[in-house]
Amino acid sequence: MDQQLTRTARQAWRRLEPVHGMIYFVPEATTRYAALGLTGMSGYFTSRSAPLGPAPADLVIATFYNFNPDLVRRSLPWDQVTPAQVLQARHEAAAEALRRAAVHELPDLVPVLALARRAAEAACDHPQGRPLFAAHAALPWPDDPLLQLWHAQTLLREFRGDGHVATLLAEGITGLEALVLHAASGEVAKPFLTMSRAWPPDQWAHAETTLRTRGLLTADNDLTPEGKSLRHHLETRTDTLAMPAYGALGEPDCERLADLARPFGRRVVDAGLLKLT
Repeated sequence: MDQQLTRTARQAWRRLEPVHGMIYFVPEATTRYAALGLTGMSGYFTSRSAPLGPAPADLVIATFYNFNPDLVRRSLPWDQVTPAQVLQARHEAAAEALRRAAVHELPDLVPVLALARRAAEAACDHPQGRPLFAAHAALPWPDDPLLQLWHAQTLLREFRGDGHVATLLAEGITGLEALVLHAASGEVAKPFLTMSRAWPPDQWAHAETTLRTRGLLTADNDLTPEGKSLRHHLETRTDTLAMPAYGALGEPDCERLADLARPFGRRVVDAGLLKLT
């Protein structure tokens, strides 16, 4: 595998990812989900799993991987709302939020969309073993170019995410243990992860003990050299598994996407679309 292409592909994904990721934070989504009777984490779980249909909690637990199963089970009120209703609300919220940030006014929307869509469509040729991605890939492409960009990045995010889950499984890392390692890296604060994933303190502490036993955490729950090496391996392997999408662009176009995507991610961040509300 071309390491330079892999690094460029990760850069392209990271720079454009805010265009998708903002949907989990913006008030436009919260308002539309609330209009359907979805409050708390119900909006998140139903909207992201809606492409699966009215999926039972066990399927969502399996595909989302690192959330406390009890949280998932109480957050899927499919007896109150349909997947089609939630998907419509999600798309409306995405369009409104991105327009609020004036993403549609950026001059390179057309070439960025063309490159991201090419990568996403290449990913669609490789759905095997990626159930959450495959469900999203089965959805029709929106007509609005701005929503097409959001959908393309959504597909690329779920394609990468399913590959990451496969990597964790191969290394014998549970969803909770993956969170503990992430917190130990210092990239995301432990309080945010424990709150958003709803893991009780005793279960989190047990996972820390397990990882210390494996030599991946120090006595202070920082990463050991072995833990840092494993984290690097997990990310590198995830990058490799994402290459059916980005490799289809080739090095020049992948680098072009990475360059052109920067203002799009920056526009979303500067507009405050990724802030917790």
